[in-house]
Amino acid sequence: MDFFAAVLVAVVLLVAVVVTGRAGRRRAHLSLVAAALAALAVAVWRAEALGSRYDLESAGWITPVHLAIARATLLSYLLPIAAGLLTLRFPRVRPVHGRFAALALLLTALAAVTEAWMLGTAARLPGGGD
Repeated sequence: MDFFAAVLVAVVLLVAVVVTGRAGRRRAHLSLVAAALAALAVAVWRAEALGSRYDLESAGWITPVHLAIARATLLSYLLPIAAGLLTLRFPRVRPVHGRFAALALLLTALAAVTEAWMLGTAARLPGGGD
């Protein structure tokens, strides 16, 4: 699976996660969370492979900014996961879970934008890199 297909699958699954979460469809929501996290892992793996085809340092300041945002994004997913697990036992935590999930999704979108910016600015390596 190439990077763009992996991202598309991850986005579709994340939308389904939001829809089922807001609808209170717990079983479907939990299954989709697991699938979305797996899809995000594949997207990150494919992004690494795609990045090897570019001279990312040539993109300048956006590269370290993107990498910092990407790391923060990955760590941010721990917040809604932890709050979601707490919500199973303490339903009053649900609004916090929703806020943490929104933060993770916002950071995910920001990581995607900065990655596109970085790749659009970086010089492609001769021979494709891989």
